[in-house]
Amino acid sequence: MFKRTAPSSMLRAMEEMLEACARRMPEREIPAGTTILADGERAGLLYVLIDGDVEVRKGDYQLHVISKPGAVFGEISILLDAPHTATVKTTRPSRFYVIENPRAFLIAQPGVALLIASLLAERLNLMTTYLVDLKRQYEGSEEHFGMIDEVLGTLSHGQRSEHEPGSERDPDPTVT
Repeated sequence: MFKRTAPSSMLRAMEEMLEACARRMPEREIPAGTTILADGERAGLLYVLIDGDVEVRKGDYQLHVISKPGAVFGEISILLDAPHTATVKTTRPSRFYVIENPRAFLIAQPGVALLIASLLAERLNLMTTYLVDLKRQYEGSEEHFGMIDEVLGTLSHGQRSEHEPGSERDPDPTVT
């Protein structure tokens, strides 16, 4: 079974992210129940969690509840210059470092940009590992798990290209 624990390298990167932001970014306290990033919209901000809990949702599905200090939110939108791919909402009062001009900040702080790249690479590695595990479990099955080969191929060899969000069975109308 796939184990969902953060590797120590990811935890170290989150701690380094906090240290890098502590000297440069303002803190913002955000009440419970506040949406900080909305799926399909563009906030133009990067959030780094200091303490608290946030829920990440895609449509009606809760993907994660995150409470690890140093977790970053909004990075995919900023790096791809695209709308947010999920909704992020506080579930209890939370504090964040808020980076208001994230592209300029990342250019001026290449160490932070590398940390974010490392976090994204770690997530991609975890997702790919999980999909390979699913493939092994359901190999030979007549169910819809045949699409895993296509997903793995896209994740491991994909280059920047136009794509349609969602799937044929469940298109994602929130991203244009």
